[in-house]
Amino acid sequence: MLEIAGLDLFYGDAQALDGVSLSVAAGEIVAIVGANGAGKSSLIRTVFGMERPHRGSIRFEGREIAGEPPHRICNLGIGQVAEGRQVFPNMTVRENLEMGATPPRARAGASAAMARVLALFPHLSERRRQLAGTLSGGEQQMLAIARCLMGQPRLVMLDEPSLGLAPVVAEEVFRVVRELNRRDGLTLVLVEQNVVQSLTLAHRGYVLENGRIVMEGGGAELLADDRVRRAYIGL
Repeated sequence: MLEIAGLDLFYGDAQALDGVSLSVAAGEIVAIVGANGAGKSSLIRTVFGMERPHRGSIRFEGREIAGEPPHRICNLGIGQVAEGRQVFPNMTVRENLEMGATPPRARAGASAAMARVLALFPHLSERRRQLAGTLSGGEQQMLAIARCLMGQPRLVMLDEPSLGLAPVVAEEVFRVVRELNRRDGLTLVLVEQNVVQSLTLAHRGYVLENGRIVMEGGGAELLADDRVRRAYIGL
């Protein structure tokens, strides 16, 4: 579904991504793990068209999308849940969800999508007239995911979805990610500092260090690797 080859990204003279290559098959959960500053968010932003790569290829369902603007990428069927949630705080929960259905491909099915996401997130249904800025951090994260789903994506990229959340709330976020994959067959790219949770959840994973892919393999395989455990789990 998604294939990235030889991707380079610079911020001025600083190289953020160095020859990154990876693939995501339909129906997979693929985790991208690494420390702060490894280039994880830069990779997501580049795939979504928010950064223009210096070189390399990004193909979605066989179509080259490197350098395309975000609104076109979104309308092709790629969704993004940005780091920090970024809900519209002065709009209600329902208005935030309606914003998620603005891509042309999603407008015709907006009513059905609204019913699905409110069934998936019953707490949001109870709070649909409440201002998003008054929600808890966990509720805002669920709203960000639900808003993304309103665009009816076929592939969703989640950037640090557990960041800043209490462990029990983070576990609920991961449960929702698992359910979206198992129940709906949604393809997901999970960018996380929580290495144990993300690799436990993922079918496959990539380890990103200093803008380079240094390891790849099955989620359980990487989780059992001594190098990963020493570097990222402290074991």
